[in-house]
Amino acid sequence: MLNYDMLLLRFGEFMLKGKNRARFEKTIITQVKALLKPYPGASLRKEYGRVYVDLGGESHIQLIPVLKRVFGVASISPVKVTPSDIDEIVQTAVAFMDERAEEFGEVTTFKVNARRVWKAFPHSSHETNHLVGSPILRKFQQLKVDVRDPGIELRVEIREQGTYIFSEVIPAAGGFPLGTNGKAMVLLSGGIDSPVAAWSSMRRGLEVECVHFYSYPFTSQRAKEKVIDLARALADHAGSIKLHLVPFTEIQTAFTQLGQDNLIITLMRRSMLRIATKLAERERALALITGDSLGQVASQTLPSMNVIGRATDLPLLRPLVMMDKQEIISLSKQIGTYDISILPYEDCCTLFVPKSPSTNPNLRIVDKIEATMSHLPEWLDQAVEQTETITLYAGEASVLTGQPENSEMKDDWF
Repeated sequence: MLNYDMLLLRFGEFMLKGKNRARFEKTIITQVKALLKPYPGASLRKEYGRVYVDLGGESHIQLIPVLKRVFGVASISPVKVTPSDIDEIVQTAVAFMDERAEEFGEVTTFKVNARRVWKAFPHSSHETNHLVGSPILRKFQQLKVDVRDPGIELRVEIREQGTYIFSEVIPAAGGFPLGTNGKAMVLLSGGIDSPVAAWSSMRRGLEVECVHFYSYPFTSQRAKEKVIDLARALADHAGSIKLHLVPFTEIQTAFTQLGQDNLIITLMRRSMLRIATKLAERERALALITGDSLGQVASQTLPSMNVIGRATDLPLLRPLVMMDKQEIISLSKQIGTYDISILPYEDCCTLFVPKSPSTNPNLRIVDKIEATMSHLPEWLDQAVEQTETITLYAGEASVLTGQPENSEMKDDWF
């Protein structure tokens, strides 16, 4: 296995943002420094558009998965460093390819991509390509040069302080640095969709706080623990995350007694948005986020989303609205929330799904029904007052472990 000297972290799309770029870079550097604390040998330095992590003997195998999660980092390359002398460069490049020979498999093509950043270096980039590539071809006779679509691209960056040699470009989270685009509240259920919506929002630079509604004794302690685990999985990407646990039993029970079964989900979700709005105002968040995917369930038809969304004056963000279920599932597996989401512990919405929920609710009728509930504003305020808030941190142990054999895929009502 190769022993690399450092990791090269490339910034993402925010590099195009002009005056905000310095602020975004500073945010990423702060986050990376925090992540490096458990690795005392590693140190950080910055150049234009890049961050370098000098490994100092630390394992790149351990650090790369950690740093891949930093929002705003587009890609990572493990790098060998050698003095900027042509003989040293050639020797290191050949050794680099030799150590990776077992990884070649069916790869039969390569190219050298040299970049002379230090202009005092006596050989041009084009000359360096030949000087490095020729001994590699002699040693590895199965390889041929393909400058257009090589199986391996050996990159050689020549700088005054040293030459960087690498070939892997490992995709990272990308997007914008966490928290650089403001704060929002995400309605987090126990389903597949809302954790993905939360992660997608964080990737766009939003700091998120999670709001979960539970209806004890209709929902179990295990269901509550499942949501805590989902928030903890999100904290692994954010460093830490707040979770607001809202008691919803009284409000939900009142809706079930109205005789309007087809509108229960619409009424519940409107009340949830009102409570989330109050929490957002308290926490100084500027938007709400849901896991809606257009047409996936009855409450996510366009007429339903229109009626439900009118319950709040805050911007209502729906990051998954045009994604299909398989795309969402794939992303949930990638970010580490899928196995938790499919645990069979019901949330408060899935327990009260009517046989024929309305897909085209009438706003005027919904308003009239809510107007008959004179105690509803009081109940909403009471739910906010009784909300329990906890902060979860990256790396904490999960409450629930394992996956029951009878777990099923659940749609997300948030």
